[in-house]
Amino acid sequence: MGAYFGVSTILIICLLGISANAEVFTIGSSSGSDITQALLKAFTSACQSSSPSKVVIPKGEFKLGEIEMRGPCKAPIEVTLQGTVKADGNAIQGKEKWVVFGNIDGFKLNGGGAFDGEGNSAWRVNNCHKTFNCKKLPISIRFDFVLNSEIRDISSIDAKNFHINVLGAKNMTMDNIKIIAPEESPNTDGIHLGRSDGVKILNSFISTGDDCISVGDGMKNLHVEKVTCGPGHGISVGSLGRYGHEQDVSGIKIINCTLQETDNGLRIKTWPSAACSTTASDIHFEDIIVKNVSNPILIDQEYCPWNQCNKQKASTIKLVNISFKNIRGTSGNKDAVKLLCSKGYPCQNVEIGDIDIKYNGADGPATFQCSNVSPKLLGSQSPKACSAQAA
Repeated sequence: MGAYFGVSTILIICLLGISANAEVFTIGSSSGSDITQALLKAFTSACQSSSPSKVVIPKGEFKLGEIEMRGPCKAPIEVTLQGTVKADGNAIQGKEKWVVFGNIDGFKLNGGGAFDGEGNSAWRVNNCHKTFNCKKLPISIRFDFVLNSEIRDISSIDAKNFHINVLGAKNMTMDNIKIIAPEESPNTDGIHLGRSDGVKILNSFISTGDDCISVGDGMKNLHVEKVTCGPGHGISVGSLGRYGHEQDVSGIKIINCTLQETDNGLRIKTWPSAACSTTASDIHFEDIIVKNVSNPILIDQEYCPWNQCNKQKASTIKLVNISFKNIRGTSGNKDAVKLLCSKGYPCQNVEIGDIDIKYNGADGPATFQCSNVSPKLLGSQSPKACSAQAA
């Protein structure tokens, strides 16, 4: 049994061939219409159901305004997006969200559809990568305190800010996620995660204007596998230390991924003159292919974009138990491996194993530089390990 939500939210009974114990709530608006209120009403009804429920957005293109779909819900809930929902195309400064799923235990999002953030007008006014004091733009999809969830077969296009933000999640799997925005679109991180535990990102494609995946403070037990990234700024842990009261990061594993034409590759970045003292530990990159990637392997504890900090003050973020193993391919610049650790808190227990990164530029050959770190070398390294002290 189910309910059908049109623009006027008229209820009718529908059968969709799923379990007789599940309720189905279908958005029945015509293509091109605004479904914000119909979707909110459908989700609210589904959330109040005492049995597992499903909200269906059918094929077609629909307008969708700012919406928060929050629990707690009485039973597991599934949202199936078969069509495309489109945000307001205007630059909406001062608003930090578009679509929010929050405070739900037992959640699924799937269907093969797309969230189109209509970000083109917003990118021209986005200066948050240059200054602390900027007006925020909406994150396309936020998962706030969502537990035991599966996010599959969903696309995010042209976000105004981050495509996907994950906060406070536990036991979340993202599989076959497709994220697309132009290379020049600012602050369009693909998936940003923080203060969550037990997240998997699998079999996904991310091509955007900032980090494909960025790991914020408080992240624990992240597993990323079979992700293709590029263009973009690579896969980053951090930046860490920009704000006070940040939490430790631990248990990050990035394996069997491909990075292509990215501005950075595998990167850990912390701020000098950090506002806090935390530890990032057990971070492992393994079996990675890089294709014309600038700075393929980079620890940067002097991360200070647009001179927003005091570089003379060493970073107070401790990096412990870090490894880069079986990284191979081509670099877009001569800095194939660059380990710039903090002079105040040198990196501890860094392992480098089987690195084969080639660079054919006129200013070559490729270099492997170290500062405030003595890495443990395993297997072979090309270029030769720690061939020069980093400037």
